[in-house]
Parts: sequence; C-alpha cells; structure tokens
Amino acid sequence: MQKVIIIRYAEIHLKGNNRGWFEKVFAVNIEKSLKGLKHELRRQSGRYLVENFNEADTQTILGRLKKVFGVHSYSLALKVNSNIDEIAEASKKVCSAYGTFKVETHRADKTFPLNSMQLSAEIGGRLLDANSNIKVDVHNPDFIVSIDLRENGTALVFNENLKGAGGMPVGTSGTGMLLISGGIDSPVAGHMIAKRGMNINCIHFHSYPYTNLQAREKVIELTKRLSEYTCGTNLNIVSVTRIQEEIHKNCNPDYMVTLLRRFMMRIAEKVAITSGAQCLITGESLAQVASQTVEGMTSSNSVVEKLPVLRPLCGFDKDEIIERSRAIGTYEISIEPYEDCCTVFLPKHPVTRPKLCAVLAEESKLDVSKLVDEAVTGLESLKL
Repeated sequence: MQKVIIIRYAEIHLKGNNRGWFEKVFAVNIEKSLKGLKHELRRQSGRYLVENFNEADTQTILGRLKKVFGVHSYSLALKVNSNIDEIAEASKKVCSAYGTFKVETHRADKTFPLNSMQLSAEIGGRLLDANSNIKVDVHNPDFIVSIDLRENGTALVFNENLKGAGGMPVGTSGTGMLLISGGIDSPVAGHMIAKRGMNINCIHFHSYPYTNLQAREKVIELTKRLSEYTCGTNLNIVSVTRIQEEIHKNCNPDYMVTLLRRFMMRIAEKVAITSGAQCLITGESLAQVASQTVEGMTSSNSVVEKLPVLRPLCGFDKDEIIERSRAIGTYEISIEPYEDCCTVFLPKHPVTRPKLCAVLAEESKLDVSKLVDEAVTGLESLKL
C-alpha cells in the first residue's frame, strides 16, 4: 500500500492531435512546481501520479499543485494491487469513522471480475461490517470512498477531490508582458492571463528617489508571488524619473498621468518585442480611476504600434478584484503603504477624458524618442 497523489487535468482533454504537446508542457510545469522535493511523476491514462515522495512533504506538495494551471482536481490516494482484499483494506483507511457514506467505483480495467456496482457493493458491505458508526446513503452521503481500477493491475482508493487551479498549462499560449505596479489590480490581471496558458514577464516603472526602495521591494515580492503560478518570470525594472521631471517642467500638469501612461506603453512595447513577448497586459478596470476611461485607454493604445493590449479586468469592479487578489495571496502585499510612480507630481485635477489632439500638443513639447531610449537603456532585469 503506497500513498500517491492523483492529478487530473482540465481543458487538455479537449485538444485533438496536438494533445500530447499540451500534456508534455503540463508535466514539465508540475515538475517545476515540485522542484526540490523528492518525488516521481508518472503519466497514467489521462492523469498523472506523484509517487515515492516523503510523507512529511505531503501538504507542501498539495499546496504547490494547487497553483499549477491546467490541474482540474487532485487527490491524496492509496495505491494497491487490484484485488478485493487490498482494496477493502485501503478503503477502511480512507473511510471516515462516523457519518453516512457511499462507494463509487471507476473500472478502467474491464478484466476485473466484478463490475463497478458489484465492487462498490462488496466494499460498502465490508466497511459496514468493520464499523457500526457509519451508514450507507447513496443520495446525500457525508463522504465518498472512491475506487479507481487502472488497466495496469493497480487500484487507487481515495475520499476527496481537491479543486485545482484549472485553465491551461502555462507556456501553451505564448508570452505576454505585464505592466505591474505595486497595487492590487495588475497581479490579478497577470494571474488571469497566465491561467489561459500564457507565460508572463513583467515590467515595473519606478520614480526613485521620489519613491523609496521599499516600493521596489514590494513589487519584487508581488512578482515572486505571481511567479508561483507562472513557473517563474522575468521582472524588468525601468526608471521614469527623468520622464516625469520633463513632463512636469514642460507640459500642462493636468496631463501628467495621461502622458506618463503613453511613455509606459511605448517602453513596455519596446521591451516586450526585444524579449519575444507577443502582447501587453495591464490591470486597468474601466472607470476605476481617472486614467482608466475609454478616452484614456484610447490615448494609451494609440502609441502601441505592433502588439495587442490585453485588459482582463476591464469589466470587474474593485470588490471582485480584491476577492481574487486575496485568493491568489497578493492582497496583503499590495496594500503595503509604499507609493508607486503614478503618485509623483500627481495633478489636483487630472484630465479624465483627454482629446488626442490636446495630448499630442502637450507631447510635442518633449523629446519622446530620446526619453524612451534613455529609460530602456537603464533597464534592470531580474529572474524570479
């Protein structure tokens, strides 16, 4: 009798002739998530088994698997030979001591002498004989003893299906460049796109010395937390201090946020193309702040020449975003009170519905290409 963990994948089963490639990427991601822990990963007819791990690492392994995109569900199980006595003993170990139960059997091995209903009835009878404190309830049981008879002469016995992260394996949908701030929204946006199988790299803009180094460390911690779901990521850190100073010195202050966003998008696209990313990702939510109006987004988009811009949070309200932030473990980091670059030289009355002609008139007062090149040249890159 051996403890194993069953991993069932999500949407991969919908794939056709290239399903094998998706499975390969999925297996690689599982291995990455379990790096440093003793284990063996085996594929077994549409699912994977984690075997030969240290029992002391069980909860750590389960916690890491919870963050692997592509996992539909997973279960801690007992692996035994496909004979009734061994299956019954394993069932007694996973069965609760009290309450109502039923036995469910999946019989992939059609050579097994009992069919699914017969084996469930046999094991259920043995469980009742062994424990007078439990009763059968096939309609609304307190717990279920599940038996999975495999084609290789083994059986997997378990009592719980844990919900996985779902989605597609990271690395099956290209690469995106996430504009990550120190706020709540952008890590959630990156998480949502990673769930659809996209590799995520990040770019962060800072205004040191107007913002402090703690703000930088906060973003590094956010990226590390996000990387637990993305199998690692690169964080590009870019100073926009000189850009903000030039805007402040030469332009109408009410356009500070609008102009800064346009510089960010230009720089992000340039870094993205150089690194092989295929799109930009932002945490913008329509009408949440002054710069996130349709007009503001139009102004930002107009400087992006080659890549699409994905805004997965556009239709979410703040409460929904906070709920997701808590679920993925970034909320407590995001609310640490360190300012980001957008708070520097913040105007009292920022333009909320900028007209492009007015934006271009203000921008003409700046040497845009030179400022962008200077910012990209000073880029710092971290692998997390």
